Amino acid sequence: MDTNYLENNYLTLVGRVTGEKTFSHEIYGEKFYRFSLSIARLSGNADIIPITVSERLISDDTLSEGKKLLIKGQFRSYNSFENEKNKLVLTVFAKDVQELPEAETQAQEGENSEETPKKDEMTNEVVLIGFVCKKPIYRQTPFGREIADLLLAVNRAYNKSDYIPTIAWGRNARFCQNIEVGAQVKIVGRVQSRQYEKKHEDGSVETKTAYEVSVCSLELLSEDGKTEKAETENTEGQQAV
Repeated sequence: MDTNYLENNYLTLVGRVTGEKTFSHEIYGEKFYRFSLSIARLSGNADIIPITVSERLISDDTLSEGKKLLIKGQFRSYNSFENEKNKLVLTVFAKDVQELPEAETQAQEGENSEETPKKDEMTNEVVLIGFVCKKPIYRQTPFGREIADLLLAVNRAYNKSDYIPTIAWGRNARFCQNIEVGAQVKIVGRVQSRQYEKKHEDGSVETKTAYEVSVCSLELLSEDGKTEKAETENTEGQQAV
């Protein structure tokens, strides 16, 4: 399979810069920075997504607070060794960054306009084609909501892979129960941030943030080119339990 990111791992995000940029790393004289992009949901909440970007794609004021950006790239993972433990770190690797102009409000077009001003338009879509590398974990919440966790290995150039956690709901979750390790799947969804509490041995509680792909549609791919597609679920506003 061709491992070009345009085919097996690509995303489009439109959101607003939040917080300050920080230095990430340097490769062959090229510096990379990290920042967060806030993408509003229809529910009124927002996903805060970590972005890694080259200095060559941004200007001095590109990452100023509140700037509206269009990001195209990949959802990637890497291992970080912290406190004598390996930790899977997820980030969006930006391939293209565009500053978007602010839309004019209806009020600027005339005080007598009867149309309601549009909400700030945001985009959050990711497409992944990869291989299931752990048996999907299916469960139900106390309220009967069906959930399945699916870890996907997505091939990258130079014999590397990104390991992307995904979460499916409802019929998609039920469909995941029968997917075998090693199966190839195509997932369309959105990048989601989720806060959770981790309890330490000393009794203290730490609030942490997890990142994953919330599945909207899922297809099981086969070598003969045939596909089996799960039904699309509306995951807007859902959170893992």
